[in-house]
Amino acid sequence: EERLSKSIQVMANELNAKVVSILALDDEPNNSGVKNELEQVIAEISDLHNVDINYYNAQGDLIISTQPYIYNKNLLSKKMDPIAYIEMHRENRIRFIQSETIGSFGYLSIYIPLMTDTGETYGYLNIPYLNSQIDLNQEISGFLATLINLNAFIFLLAGAIAFFITNQITASLSLIGATMKKMNLGAKNQQIEWNRDDEIGVLVNEYNNMVRKLELSAVSLAKTEREGAWREMARQVAHEIKNPLTPMKLSIQYLQHAIQQGAPNVNILSANLAKTLIEQIDQLAKIAGDFSQFANIGIVKLEKFSVANTIQSLQNLYAGDSLVHFKVIDESTNPFIESDKVQINRLFMNLIQNGVEAGKDWNGKAQIDIQLKNLNEFIVITIKDYSGGIPEAMKENMFRPNFTTKSAGTGLGLAICKGIVEQANGSIHYESLDRIGTIFTIQLPTCNSN
Repeated sequence: EERLSKSIQVMANELNAKVVSILALDDEPNNSGVKNELEQVIAEISDLHNVDINYYNAQGDLIISTQPYIYNKNLLSKKMDPIAYIEMHRENRIRFIQSETIGSFGYLSIYIPLMTDTGETYGYLNIPYLNSQIDLNQEISGFLATLINLNAFIFLLAGAIAFFITNQITASLSLIGATMKKMNLGAKNQQIEWNRDDEIGVLVNEYNNMVRKLELSAVSLAKTEREGAWREMARQVAHEIKNPLTPMKLSIQYLQHAIQQGAPNVNILSANLAKTLIEQIDQLAKIAGDFSQFANIGIVKLEKFSVANTIQSLQNLYAGDSLVHFKVIDESTNPFIESDKVQINRLFMNLIQNGVEAGKDWNGKAQIDIQLKNLNEFIVITIKDYSGGIPEAMKENMFRPNFTTKSAGTGLGLAICKGIVEQANGSIHYESLDRIGTIFTIQLPTCNSN
């Protein structure tokens, strides 16, 4: 009731301020113009405060109602409630509240007089407070909505905190996992920095300890591999040098013995010795050259050049050799590559020379087929010989250093070829055709130079 009284007093003050000015122009509220203005003012106040308003004149007759339907259907009388009218008109009450009913529906109704500045009553304002229960329900609903929103906020906040913590954990584990994936025995492995003393910190510390131990192991392994490689290289060099030295020593000893015995054919023996020495010295030079090439694969001088022109130069080199037949099919657009021109020339020379030596027929002739074509950003070169193919047992060792199918040689030729191709960011593989020959396929990346 107290809240209702305050509300109606506020509305009465607002209505007084506007109605008095309207009635000052025409004191007859039944006048259609004045009535329309009053209806508009009362409707605005009703909408503003969200309540129904009834306006009675000083005689208790209903002039304006925001719910005219109720009165037009005779659900309520258009006369002011008698008790309220007596209390207001005779007893001069400034406020009166009572319970009223429409059928079985009960509600509070409050009345207040409307007065001019001189204190004369010109009407009565009535507010039937039909929404008391609805307001209560709305307040309860509002409270429940606030409570639900608060719980939802707490739930969302807890979810956000849980999501943040989970992300922190998963991000930490993802960092550890990504770092572990990058671990490489032959590279510098990065340790993980972790400043918190927690369970993940224990895992990180163990990982860092493992990285440190791995670095020590890698250094030790690299040292062992280098020492082993040098020992193997020294053994191979000694073995290859020993092969030519043996016939040289035997030939010299034989000539020395013939001279001591006074053999009549010393001149012929001397000539044969000179020929043998020259052949073996050439063999020693070839051995030194092979080892020098193998050692210098990593030293490159980059330049841009045409592979087709390089192949053409090699074809011209063999043009004067009647025992070697070249067949070159160039289907490429003559692209350029960027690599070491000397090494690429050596690559093709080694493969061609191997094919010539292995593919000679009964009368000493050999045929080499070379094809060039484009494949996306690569130029593909195939070199085919007619050597009869590679035995199955030897295939897996073809590119291994020191492996050879010849009776003499260092076994570094194909290893050098593989190293040159890899240095040029290309690839090399072979296909053995049983009883026909071998096809070596080289792919080299091209560049945009013309």
